[in-house]
Amino acid sequence: MNEAANGAAGGGRREDGNNALFDLTGRTAIVTGTSRGLGQHLARALAKSGADLVLTSRNRASLAPFAAEIESLGRRAISLDLDVRDQASITRMAAEAERAFGHIDILVNNAGCNVRKLALDVTWDDWNLILDTNLRGSFFVSQAIARGMISRRYGRIINIGSVTAVAGYAGLAPYGASRGGIRQLTMSLADDWGKHGITVNCLAPGWFRTDQNRVMYEDREWVEYLCDRIPVKRPGEAHDLDAAVVFLAAESSRYVTGQTLLVDGGISVGAVRALPSSASVPTPKSNPAK
Repeated sequence: MNEAANGAAGGGRREDGNNALFDLTGRTAIVTGTSRGLGQHLARALAKSGADLVLTSRNRASLAPFAAEIESLGRRAISLDLDVRDQASITRMAAEAERAFGHIDILVNNAGCNVRKLALDVTWDDWNLILDTNLRGSFFVSQAIARGMISRRYGRIINIGSVTAVAGYAGLAPYGASRGGIRQLTMSLADDWGKHGITVNCLAPGWFRTDQNRVMYEDREWVEYLCDRIPVKRPGEAHDLDAAVVFLAAESSRYVTGQTLLVDGGISVGAVRALPSSASVPTPKSNPAK
């Protein structure tokens, strides 16, 4: 096994093969946008698998309770200010994280935003806010963290995407464009940095209840309509993402890169009824001649 492979296999791996594939002991992860919502759930899943955490938000003070929770799991955690729309802020965060831990092994680009409007109502500023946060921010955070990963010849970058990257939804044009961009960015960075021992993948949730879309889930009729289109017949729950993010962050995904992993209950298959109701479907009759 070469030196790069040894580095990828290290980080406090256990000797029992299966568990070692998902063990993050000795690894350090940055999760952007961890002041609330899915960002906290993703960071918690990594911590429970052994990773130390760098938590980020535009308001570092707001992260104190969550940092204390991570430390209660026996992990180290630091909180840093980060505005992903500000390149100087990105540069500072990357430098402070490296100083604090000495190495960053995993990056989860979770920070994002959305503005729900019909296409004719989207403003210039709406577009810039969404694309600058979701797409440009993810690229430049990745660039800043990848420099250290390249020098150590190991890294896992996980871009948080969305089912909107593979399907069109009215009212989400800029958001869908940003997530489609994330999917393409993932493939390009995977090709660019694979030779340095870095994998880059996209974790794309389907319809999950978050602070951003809470108003939708208060509409019972809409929730019933949504569940009818999802093959497993329910929206996603935060813990549905736990195994996926750990898989992409760990040794288990060492030969997976440039991919988009949809965790969406199957809605991306295009769940449209193609048959009439079962009561009216004729039962095929057997042909004795055959």
